[in-house]
Amino acid sequence: MITTAAITFALDQIIKVWVVHLLDLKTRLQIDVWPPYLTLRMAWNRGVNFGLGASDSDVMRWVLIAVALAISAWVVWWVHKDAMGRLGQVFAGLLLGGAIGNVIDRLLYGAVADFLNMTCCGIANPWSFNIADAAIFVGAIGLVLFTGEKSRPKTP
Repeated sequence: MITTAAITFALDQIIKVWVVHLLDLKTRLQIDVWPPYLTLRMAWNRGVNFGLGASDSDVMRWVLIAVALAISAWVVWWVHKDAMGRLGQVFAGLLLGGAIGNVIDRLLYGAVADFLNMTCCGIANPWSFNIADAAIFVGAIGLVLFTGEKSRPKTP
């Protein structure tokens, strides 16, 4: 869990620094990588997923940081309490690394740096996301689908 979380966190932060600062997406706002399928489009997310609950309030920023840290602590507790196997620990690590990556963004920038925009099949996607968001999504889905009573080996 710790290794997966550390790798996820590091990848998220390195890619954010590269895209936002070195490619200067914060100023350029959009870079076409493989139009129309992949575009780097800068979005400062002050809310939760897809900007829901967005607010410029500093209070909301700290509430979202506290919620992310509380959920992360609960996931760590859950993994240790249930003695999850390797797969559960990998999914938990993805969720934790992503959550901490987005917490760091909120601490550094006041918002989460989102920049990946994917469009397909003639449907224009208005939302951007980042590596941390993808890791949180995959980690949460994996924990729901591949952990719990059904996934534990039966002991005699």
